[in-house]
Amino acid sequence: MLQVRTGPDTTWEVDYQPNGTIIVNNEPFAWDLVRLGPNRFHLLHEGRSYTAELVEADYQSKTIQLKLNGRLLQVQAKDRFDLLLEKLGMSDAAANKVNELKAPMPGLIVDIRVEVGQAVQKGDPLLVLEAMKMENILKAPADATVSSIKVGQRDNVNKGQVLIQFS
Repeated sequence: MLQVRTGPDTTWEVDYQPNGTIIVNNEPFAWDLVRLGPNRFHLLHEGRSYTAELVEADYQSKTIQLKLNGRLLQVQAKDRFDLLLEKLGMSDAAANKVNELKAPMPGLIVDIRVEVGQAVQKGDPLLVLEAMKMENILKAPADATVSSIKVGQRDNVNKGQVLIQFS
């Protein structure tokens, strides 16, 4: 389930069913979607025609910017974990200054893409962690400067181990 917001007063509860049905505010959402090109779509819903273009997507913050019939629209999504953190009063925890990057799972460091003293922006790739035969690119959680790198290439790491510290 997702909570999708397009403004201070506009929120929808969106659920995806295993059979592919989309439920919006407990009602089936009937639509026809056709891809027109890269990031461009045509949508039919309740007899109305819409042209949609994906302008920008930030998957880490779960926000996208759409151009819907020429009008810019900011969309913010919250999954069940975001909603739980909000309910527990911890939604602002991620907004605080980030001092370190920890391993999300045990694995092997296969590539380090930053150096000490390097300024990074939120979303920049920092290192590659191989876990369960998959390579995971760990990205900067916020704008910061790398103050120290606590691991080396080919190091095995444990879940929660500090990999990079920021200043």
